[in-house]
Amino acid sequence: MMQPILRVQGLTKRFPIRTGFLRKTVGWVRAVEEVSFEIMRGQTLGLVGESGCGKTTTGRLILRVLEPTAGDIIFRVDETSWDLSQLRGEALRRFRRHMQLILQDPYASLNPRMTVYDTLAEPLRAQGATDEGEISDRIHSLIQSMGLNPEFLCRYPHAFSGGQRQRIGIARALVSKPRLVVCDEPVSALDVSVQAQIINLLKDLQEELGLSYLFIAHDLSVVEHISHRVAVMYAGRIVEMASKRGLFQDPRHPYTQALMKAVPVPDPKRRKQRMHLKGEVADPSDLPPGCAFHPRCPLATAQCREERPRLRTVGMEHLVACHRAKSE
Repeated sequence: MMQPILRVQGLTKRFPIRTGFLRKTVGWVRAVEEVSFEIMRGQTLGLVGESGCGKTTTGRLILRVLEPTAGDIIFRVDETSWDLSQLRGEALRRFRRHMQLILQDPYASLNPRMTVYDTLAEPLRAQGATDEGEISDRIHSLIQSMGLNPEFLCRYPHAFSGGQRQRIGIARALVSKPRLVVCDEPVSALDVSVQAQIINLLKDLQEELGLSYLFIAHDLSVVEHISHRVAVMYAGRIVEMASKRGLFQDPRHPYTQALMKAVPVPDPKRRKQRMHLKGEVADPSDLPPGCAFHPRCPLATAQCREERPRLRTVGMEHLVACHRAKSE
């Protein structure tokens, strides 16, 4: 049976709202609330939603860039499970080689004062590698698998295009041979033609190296192309999660349906009936009672305004947090 490399249970992150001279806490921003999911070994979980829904915060909590308020982050390595939420200090630093991050902006994520070679060597040296011959061999092999010329290693980031910079960013994430890679909107800042090249590169690397991805994005067409399973977030919570086929063929949550209808169709003769959502995205510091989506939902009832829906099974591995969603 396929085993999960990552299991997240009840992951929560709240940021305090402080005011006054004494910086008294007067409230909380509920950035991520009770998020749970699994990522199978060698597969990709797509995490989608509007800006501010908590996607990036979730990725950074998993990597322990941010400290979780509550929840468990169980990472499986060589038949041994580790609770990342309990790791501290040197143990956490050494464990970081198993999980890496690909950032969104290829122009801001590379140090302009470092050559490509130094950029790729830094993670290895930080993990204790001292044999410069092994470091050089690893870097030359990796840079060629990125489709880049080894002569580029002595150049600085300003000499490259956006697509080339993102390939260097991917190489930096993979140089320590991680098991899990968090891709934080890695193609949103690139041209469409370059996006396709980077997505295909990520898929090829996944098949070759057995990588697992948490792919964070707002572009559903990109998520459909690369993901095995998809989770939809709204106001810090997962409102729907299913296989790629199950979600795109039969979305159950009204928010997911609205996202699907907003995807452009590359055919001028076809017109999609869009679902126009009224109101604003829920404020994470002042969430409405009941379902956070109910002020914008065309199907909301009194139950939706009073009772928060729990994530429940409505089909084959299809979960949805909606009172109106019907089970098969």
